[in-house]
Amino acid sequence: MKLVVLDRDGVITHDTGGIITSPKQIEPIEGSLAAIARLNQAGIKVALATNHSGIARGLLDMDDLHAIHQHVASLLQQAGGHFNIVAFCPHSDANECSCRKPAPGMLYSISERLNIEPSQSVMVGDSLKDVQAAMAAAFHPALVKTGNGQDTLDNNKGLEHIPAYANLAVFVDELLESLNSAAD
Repeated sequence: MKLVVLDRDGVITHDTGGIITSPKQIEPIEGSLAAIARLNQAGIKVALATNHSGIARGLLDMDDLHAIHQHVASLLQQAGGHFNIVAFCPHSDANECSCRKPAPGMLYSISERLNIEPSQSVMVGDSLKDVQAAMAAAFHPALVKTGNGQDTLDNNKGLEHIPAYANLAVFVDELLESLNSAAD
């Protein structure tokens, strides 16, 4: 794998169950930031891809969203990591855009901007929309059981073939182990 694309809420940060409108609401899931730093250190590109309909619904503006992402990036930097790209969809379901997951637009854009083939990319999320976006973009899908991940697995038939991990740190451990084994 050359690229790991991550959903934010439920994968990197705790999902509050509502729309994040302030950096004060951001609480990283234990081990997630260090896991991203390990991906960076292994030479794997890391991108963030998140739906954020709160903008379309007037719950926050672009400055608020940028402050939230800057806060997450700052926390990640303190852990020794970084995002190569931060992508977001500001639309609601009513907009019927091509970027809002489960549509693959954000993933296509990330892949093109980094010049990495979808076959060399994985999308890690905690929802059915993340899996659907990954499959539509020809990325490898993966689920974490944090956030809505366990509910996603419990309430959606047909996901048995999708790799599922306890959390982002476990996903990264297993990915790096498999890449190291393949290199040997």
